[in-house]
Amino acid sequence: MPKKLTYAESGVDRELRGKSKAVLKMLEKTYRFSLHGEVLQLPFGNIFPIGDNRFLDFAIEGVGTKVLLAQIADKYDTIGIDGVAMAVNDVIRSGAKPLAIVDNIHAHKSDPTLVQQWIEGITQGALESQCIVAGGEIGDVSELISGVRGDKGFDMIVSCIGEISKAGIILGKNIKPKDVVIGLKSSGLHSNGITLARKVLFKAWGGKFDPYDIPEGLGRALIFEALEPTRIYAKPLQAVAKQHKVKGAVHITGDAYLKFGRLMDFSKGIGFKLDNFKPQPIFEILQKTAEEKGGISSDEMFKTFNMGWGFAIIVDKAAQDSVLDILENRNVEAEVLGEATSSRKIAIIYGGKKLVLA
Repeated sequence: MPKKLTYAESGVDRELRGKSKAVLKMLEKTYRFSLHGEVLQLPFGNIFPIGDNRFLDFAIEGVGTKVLLAQIADKYDTIGIDGVAMAVNDVIRSGAKPLAIVDNIHAHKSDPTLVQQWIEGITQGALESQCIVAGGEIGDVSELISGVRGDKGFDMIVSCIGEISKAGIILGKNIKPKDVVIGLKSSGLHSNGITLARKVLFKAWGGKFDPYDIPEGLGRALIFEALEPTRIYAKPLQAVAKQHKVKGAVHITGDAYLKFGRLMDFSKGIGFKLDNFKPQPIFEILQKTAEEKGGISSDEMFKTFNMGWGFAIIVDKAAQDSVLDILENRNVEAEVLGEATSSRKIAIIYGGKKLVLA
């Protein structure tokens, strides 16, 4: 029987990455240079003070191999939204409001037509995030970047800086059993797990379909479904935080639902039960298509893909209905995804089965 497919075998080994991240500890030597006080460690990164009980959150993210999908489609006007979304959605986890972004694009060649489309997406993402684009850089590095379509190869990185008052910091602490996890709908694959998805879905990487095939269950070409840009959750989260105490915020990206383990490190003695999943058809198509190659286990799906929820916030049970009303009034698709428990485990209930991720 063929071996199950995993993200590691497709080229992204999360265990190896985890071991590599251990060396980041040495960066703490630099914290003594913080001019206005102690660097504050949060579940998903660090923020640093700038005086008057104000902090900055600074994040950098990439789009990853989703740039290859843009090249296959020869369509580049949305990939910039992904770049902005990945960085902005990371910054807001602390409660910070995005202030500015900068981009860094390494290109085989900075063709004006391509540049215009890249910048169109970045601008659209910044407008949605309500922050400025303070600068950027495009480097021509043809010896480093080739891509899959002639001289149109590129890589895209975006940095975002955000500001938060001390009172508004989402600490990830004091989460208690029965606190509610509210999921905010994703738009599909977003920009994570693409390396595995490509190798299952697209013939260019050994998969099943041509880019413009329309698999049963989809209403458009597969390539356009996979290119659907990542949603940006800045405005919804800010709207909720204005009226309610947000105890935790999770951007469901790399490592997917394993991310909740970081909150368990900050709120001791808790776990999570997540039991409301209605993933978009692309996820079912992906898992079903993978069966021809040995399959992708449901565990692996929830460790790699967002499975329909791109962001999650944790609030008191008493705030549940109000939070959902706030989001509905802003046309944000949101539902109760699950709750915090005392299990000290991340339990997924899906398809009538219980999966324990950690």
